[in-house]
Amino acid sequence: MSVQPIESLSSTPIFEPALFRLSPLIRITLLSLYAALTIPLPFLSEATSAPVSPHLMWAGIVVGAVGLYGVLSERVILDDRGIQVTYPNWFPKIFRKGWSLPWTEVKALKPRSTGQGGLVYYFLSHSGEGYLLPMRVAGFAKLVRLVEAKTGIDTTDVRPLSQPWMYLILLGCTLLLLLVDGWTIVTAIGLKN
Repeated sequence: MSVQPIESLSSTPIFEPALFRLSPLIRITLLSLYAALTIPLPFLSEATSAPVSPHLMWAGIVVGAVGLYGVLSERVILDDRGIQVTYPNWFPKIFRKGWSLPWTEVKALKPRSTGQGGLVYYFLSHSGEGYLLPMRVAGFAKLVRLVEAKTGIDTTDVRPLSQPWMYLILLGCTLLLLLVDGWTIVTAIGLKN
């Protein structure tokens, strides 16, 4: 009796689960911008004897940073069953809930224009609900190819919402702002002494 190889037993190819995270460029840029906008505040509060305690400001900055980091830790998981958007277990679900959509429920991928003139895409389910296609993940082209492979929907016109050069410009401006922050902090410390 001969044994058939495993690959010949199944006619459908195995769909390897794929994990996509937010682009590192976007994460670094937004976390740096948050730091640039908030770090000088406690120093200025102390230098100007503001009614809000610098310690309270530091606590607020830390809480905000943790929240921003949680939002930027979005993960998109594609497997044989469907697509799922999740966040870390430590991140409270009341701030950002994930979602999942089985491939069998995907009816279409519909474009919608944004207020800034860009296009976003929504998965439309058979029940009429819309699920935003995550467009700021690293490996977006691969994600779109996998969606097309599982749903049969033509995705040739689907492009990322923002191009990397936009975030590079924002990162450059943020680095300049951080230099100004350094000067502001040194000045605020000098006023205190």
